[in-house]
Amino acid sequence: MIRYRPRMSSRPDPAELPGVAGATGRYREWAPPAALRGCFGQLWRSDLPVGHGGEVAVLPDGCVDILWRDGRLFVVGPDVVAAHPQLTPGAQVLGARFQPGAARAWLGLPLSEIVGTAVELDAVLGVRARRMAARLNAVGDAEVRQQVFARELAGVAGNGVADAAAAQVFAQVRAGHGDLAGVSTTLQLSTRSLRRLCHAQFGYGPKMLERILRLQRLLAMARARPGDGLAGLAADVGYADQSHLSREVRALAGIGAAQLCAQWRS
Repeated sequence: MIRYRPRMSSRPDPAELPGVAGATGRYREWAPPAALRGCFGQLWRSDLPVGHGGEVAVLPDGCVDILWRDGRLFVVGPDVVAAHPQLTPGAQVLGARFQPGAARAWLGLPLSEIVGTAVELDAVLGVRARRMAARLNAVGDAEVRQQVFARELAGVAGNGVADAAAAQVFAQVRAGHGDLAGVSTTLQLSTRSLRRLCHAQFGYGPKMLERILRLQRLLAMARARPGDGLAGLAADVGYADQSHLSREVRALAGIGAAQLCAQWRS
């Protein structure tokens, strides 16, 4: 099992900030083929520039991915802070992002067991994952490899589809529709049941899920409204004020809010 540890500097040098995944190099995502749609929401590919290598900041998003990189397959569990994997210059990474609430059944374990970790897929699927990695590694063309990745995933036994209650919780929290008490009432779940569901399906409690998805709303709005300052974004995303936004971004992403938004908008 591999655990990625975040950089702990409280005041990072802007010149040394790692590139943020999704804003570094070329990132693309697309809808999965029909055979994968019950479990996976997006397939994606990231290509780093040949001159760029080293640490990349992967921000928490409430999701779980299966990814291929450096010739190996991983299950990347949910994060509560930014992960900082080390990538080689020009690295290609292929990923498949689970639908909210689908990873637990597919993997056969509570997600609370893999928070903040990247687990080699063969530890979960055994020989099937090793065969899948071998087939991917035998492909030299990047475009063909992403097709093989989708085909191989479709051939791996997965169980069921997304848990309906978990998917509803994720959708409501992501949209910022009311507080957690309101979510519990809408879904007719007790506070204890909501907490238990979130730990099993997302890896942590509903309050942490709310914080992480609010960060993701901030990123989406910052890119959609490039002229807005932090104060305006804070009000519209759901932070109490700009100071609250800044504290939360620093805690979850490990860098300042202005620096994060600048990278994300570039």
